[in-house]
Amino acid sequence: MYHTWMRYFTPSPAHHRLGLVCLGVGLQHGTLPTVGPRTLDHHVAVVIGAGGGWFRGPDGRKVPVTAPALIWLTPGVPHHYGPDPATGWDESFVDFTGPAAATYTELGYIEPDRPVVPLSDTVGARAAVGRIARAARRGNPLLEVETAAAVHELLVALRRARADVAPDGDLVLDALARDAFQPLSVAEHASRHGMTPAELRTAVRRAAGCSPKDYLLGIRLGRAKELLAATELPVAAVARRVGYDDPAYFSRLFTRRVGIAPVRFREQQGRSVPGGWSNRIPDPEHPPTIAGHAT
Repeated sequence: MYHTWMRYFTPSPAHHRLGLVCLGVGLQHGTLPTVGPRTLDHHVAVVIGAGGGWFRGPDGRKVPVTAPALIWLTPGVPHHYGPDPATGWDESFVDFTGPAAATYTELGYIEPDRPVVPLSDTVGARAAVGRIARAARRGNPLLEVETAAAVHELLVALRRARADVAPDGDLVLDALARDAFQPLSVAEHASRHGMTPAELRTAVRRAAGCSPKDYLLGIRLGRAKELLAATELPVAAVARRVGYDDPAYFSRLFTRRVGIAPVRFREQQGRSVPGGWSNRIPDPEHPPTIAGHAT
């Protein structure tokens, strides 16, 4: 016995240029039929919220699936899966495609080599699926755009919920962020954690979807933008604050990665923030004010 609800869509070529488009969404629970063997030409994220079952990929191995879990179905890869007949499972799925899927794969959000991924929870993912399901009502003129936006949200929620990388991955990322402005090589960062550079690269790639070098650079350049926009510090001083003793090198790096020189970036912001710098994260319910007036 099982219950199922699903909708499928055909987005226009213009909507495909959004980067990701939703092709279908479904919510099912119970002792569902076995799926496959089959091969698809698009991606599917299958979120298992309760129960358990199995998955078999092209290598023929039967892998157990225990909720909460994610099953990735990727284009051109044969797959075969189903719930345990004794327990069934709760499943929600989203079919999607688009050129941005390749970038999400490169960044580690989609993992073709790990079709079964344990999750810490499914709250965020199910919220994104719910948004797609609500947008799927008949006659919704914003269907394609709303569902496309929710697919991006779903990929972020699934990445955040990956149970196998959250504890250790977050510890490593927190430590890298804390030391980001120190003149340390990747090997020196790895040594601080008792890891080899290769182990650090693997941990950061799985936790953040990029290399340690790119993760550190993103933190440095993000802070540099904040200092350029919110202070009147000279560019050389900004460079030193974010870990670069050579301001000319910093300017070249900033220009290459941001697409605009530091001085020009500051001019575009067109403002300075009074009151000095703060590391405190604002409360969304009580936003900060300037001179007694809400901004």
